[in-house]
Amino acid sequence: MTLENEIKKLANEHGMSLVGFCKLTDKLKETVYEKKIQNLNYAVSLGLKLSDAVLSTISDSPSFAYFQHYRTANSKLDNCAFEISNLIEKAGYYALPVAASQSMGKQSPYRGLISHKAVAVLAGLGFVGKSGLFINAEYGSKIRLATILTSMPFDESNKIIKNGCGDCEICKNICPAGAIYGNIYNDVEERVIDAEKCSRYMKDNFQDIGRGSICGICIKNCPFNKLI
Repeated sequence: MTLENEIKKLANEHGMSLVGFCKLTDKLKETVYEKKIQNLNYAVSLGLKLSDAVLSTISDSPSFAYFQHYRTANSKLDNCAFEISNLIEKAGYYALPVAASQSMGKQSPYRGLISHKAVAVLAGLGFVGKSGLFINAEYGSKIRLATILTSMPFDESNKIIKNGCGDCEICKNICPAGAIYGNIYNDVEERVIDAEKCSRYMKDNFQDIGRGSICGICIKNCPFNKLI
């Protein structure tokens, strides 16, 4: 069994819904927050589907069920990324797991070490919608993501999936914070949402649910999520 197939098997054992591989573009590598790891040229993208039943509990605010589910999904992704990183390093390569819910602290509170969504796009798993959410053909935007940066080389022939939102602006119109611009995502330039406005609205209005760290209204109302 090849190492790539071992990674897929391990991801499946951890209940992952998606797994993909890619080589990072120079442009994306330049966005990596910690410059000393910019020599890791490849990545594994992991995706985990969120529960339809849980997402159905979201209305004009997040629910306690969604908050707990969100945290559990992040934990499962992080555990899987940790195990896959160990597998890769045992094979003689470097591997750095990037947490599902990441923040670079006060210096850069609205971004992570690298964009999970940009990596998933390069891995051919889907596209980034006008909402800023990652959208997959099978699971819609009901996906949480994690990433493993690595020196292990992968095939570079993934087909990049084009944005499929068309003229739809439901997410823009439904966002209570007015944080969604309605623009088309362009490569690694995430000019689709105002992350600060989104975060501020959650903290001001949803402190009693998850300490103002979640919302989910755009996910709940995305037309790609046919089963909700």
